[in-house]
Amino acid sequence: MIRKIVQIDEAKCDGCGQCIPSCAEGAIRLEGGKARLSADQLCDGLGACLGECPQGAITVVEREADAFDELAVAKHLTPALQAAPPPESKPRTSLRLVQPDPSSAGGCPGVRTMTFAAPAGAGGNAAMLPPPPGPGAALSRLGQWPVQLNLVPTRAPYFAGADLLIAADCVPFAYARFHEDFLAGKRLVVGCPKLDDLQAYVGKLTQIFSCNTIRSVTVLRMEVPCCGGISTAARQALAQAGKVIPFQDVVIGVQGDVKA
Repeated sequence: MIRKIVQIDEAKCDGCGQCIPSCAEGAIRLEGGKARLSADQLCDGLGACLGECPQGAITVVEREADAFDELAVAKHLTPALQAAPPPESKPRTSLRLVQPDPSSAGGCPGVRTMTFAAPAGAGGNAAMLPPPPGPGAALSRLGQWPVQLNLVPTRAPYFAGADLLIAADCVPFAYARFHEDFLAGKRLVVGCPKLDDLQAYVGKLTQIFSCNTIRSVTVLRMEVPCCGGISTAARQALAQAGKVIPFQDVVIGVQGDVKA
C-alpha cells in the first residue's frame, strides 16, 4: 500500500541517536553508526522523530510500505530485559523496563527509557523510605531514566499523572538534600538555560504538557540571573499548551540554601 512513512537520509545522519527516544513505537535503531528504520510496519508515519534530528536527516515521505501494525509494535515493545532483584544487604531500587531497550537494537544505552519501582517493602512509594544507615548507603529517589530534557521522550509512560520536577543542572550539586526534599515521588527533567537552546526547551516542555496529564510542576533553579530562563521556559510551555497546572518556583542559593 502507498502510505506516509519515515525516511532517513544516511548521508546526513551522524548517529547521535536523539531520534530514538522520540519514537514511541521503537521503530528506529542505530546500526553501523546510522539511524535506520527497523521495519515498515513499526512506523506510524506521524513523524514525531522529525523535530529531534539536529541534522535534518529525517523526513516523512509517501511510498509503498507495509501497513502500520499495532500488534507488531506491542510485540516489539515487550520488555526484553528484567533486572535481577537486588541483594537484601544492599537496599536499592529495582529496575523495570517500560519501553524498548535501544541498546539491544544497536541504539544508545543513554537514551533507554526506564522507570524504577520502589524497593521491596516500600509499599510502592520510595519516597516513604528513610535513607538506610551506613556510609554510601543513601537511597536514590530517582524514578525514571533518562532525565536530560533533550533526551526524554515526550510521551514517556512515566509522565502519566506525574508531579513534574524541572531542575537546572547545577541544583543537585548545590542543594545537599535534593533527593529527599525535592525529588521523592516526582518525575525529573534537567537542563541548563544558559548553555542549551531555551526555545528548544520551551518546545519540548510544551509537548510534554500537551501529551500528558501532568498534575503539578515544580521548577528548581539557581539564584544566578541566567538560571531564571528555565522557569521562563516552563511558564511559556504551559501557556502554549493551554494548561493550568499548580506551579511552584524554588530558588536555590549558590551555597545550597533555599532563597525563595
